Amino acid sequence: HREIVERWTAAGAQLTTPGHPGPGAAGNSGGVLDGITVVATGSLEGYTREGALEAIMAAGGKAASSVSKKTDFVAAGPGAGSKLAKAEALGLRIIDAAQFRILVEQGPAALDAAPADD
Repeated sequence: HREIVERWTAAGAQLTTPGHPGPGAAGNSGGVLDGITVVATGSLEGYTREGALEAIMAAGGKAASSVSKKTDFVAAGPGAGSKLAKAEALGLRIIDAAQFRILVEQGPAALDAAPADD
């Protein structure tokens, strides 16, 4: 079913839950992610799929459901699949669950200031 939903979404269908703004909705303007578009894909430790989207929007970012050249960050965990492959092909910045937490709590500048895991 996931593939069907992804095809519908890629074709422009807007799937939302009543009472929820849905993916692609802008979050609180002025937050640490103001003007930033993030796609969350795969399993992000510490977040449900819904929780990851809500964290992006609560930080003022745009939670997108598909990867494009306009995407600023792709938060990818196990099971990311085609979204991760597309992000790599586009040369987008890919982050893991720990970096995602830093991103939504402190903003993109904190990622650049954080020590590398290498």
